[in-house]
Amino acid sequence: MRIAVEGCMHGDLDNVYKTLQYMEQINNYKVDLLLCCGDFQAVRNEADMESLNVPRKYREMKSFWKYYSGQEIAPIPTIFIGGNHEASNYLWELYYGGWAAPNIYFLGFAGVVKFGGIRIGGLSGIYNARHFHLGHFERPPYNESTIRSVYHVREFDVYKLLQVEEPIDIFLSHDWPRGITDFGNWKELVRYKRHFEKEIQDGSLGSEAASQLLEKLKPSYWFSAHLHCKFAAAVQHGEGGPVTKFLALDKCLPGRRFLQVFELESEPGPYEIQYDEEWLAITRKLNSVFPLTYKSANFGDVQLDMQDSRQWVRSRLQGRGAKPFEFARTVPCYNPSQSVSIDSLSENPRNPQTESFLLLLELPNLLDNAQNPASSSHRAPDIDSEEIPIDDIDDIEELPEGDDLN
Repeated sequence: MRIAVEGCMHGDLDNVYKTLQYMEQINNYKVDLLLCCGDFQAVRNEADMESLNVPRKYREMKSFWKYYSGQEIAPIPTIFIGGNHEASNYLWELYYGGWAAPNIYFLGFAGVVKFGGIRIGGLSGIYNARHFHLGHFERPPYNESTIRSVYHVREFDVYKLLQVEEPIDIFLSHDWPRGITDFGNWKELVRYKRHFEKEIQDGSLGSEAASQLLEKLKPSYWFSAHLHCKFAAAVQHGEGGPVTKFLALDKCLPGRRFLQVFELESEPGPYEIQYDEEWLAITRKLNSVFPLTYKSANFGDVQLDMQDSRQWVRSRLQGRGAKPFEFARTVPCYNPSQSVSIDSLSENPRNPQTESFLLLLELPNLLDNAQNPASSSHRAPDIDSEEIPIDDIDDIEELPEGDDLN
């Protein structure tokens, strides 16, 4: 199986797919799968732009809307995670994962799927210690605080991934695991990213949550983005233990190292994305403590023996198959020849894929039943820009395309 990995998409699907098709042509091979490590920007229309944490002067519709509308079809099956510049209202519709557009699959806020026998896991968002232990309290429409906190990684999603016992082949995160620079040529890195040196030396660069997952899951490959540079490392897990090959990639711009193609042994094709039995069992087991307010999950209320849940999920998948539910459009798509008011597009509907997924697992839809704290008398925790770590620096100011964060 030949897999392409892309760093930060920033909504530029057209150019990434054109680049891959050019590589296929000149190298006379076929790419079977594209993985994207966040900042995908699945913006469907003008209203989605309001949930995108990018200063207004840098907001652009880009090209995802063409794939959402069906005007274009992704030429390569694509799997992506969320970063810190996303249409968060849309990704919330697909919290458990699902098709963001035909042939383009969102892994969810956390998730594991199979593709031709390859297990692919991922964690969306970036790490912020102040919000890690909170629940998913944010709801659209977002205010100046929640438009940032909504993409901060939560303990609940990490805890779910920490329950995975079966081997993971590939894992995706937007920000880098903390300490990963110890396993690569960090001195070379700081020659062109000088502002990273202090964080590398004091051990604060990267995500603590991702480092926990790296230590537990020990995947064969781990791919990240976010810091807009290419960096490789190899992590040896104990003496004689497995090795994780780590690679971070840049954003999609001319002359930048944003794309990598590699081969992985797999079953013979054709390939398709399928639900993962173990992940569905974990999701079903822990959904009862899914935290939808500021309060963190009470994991002590859950018996973690997964055997009964695995057997139940296996019987359900035998009945309907493991293929995800079909893509469904839920909002009007952007029309470049027609100007519309944002208010007319501001509805946040339930997504039929999420409804069907929860019916499959016989779980209630909790996503829009909880009170929206941002619109209530409760005050959402503020984000003090002085406390935002270097990993979150482009929360404060997004630089124009082509400029670096130095």
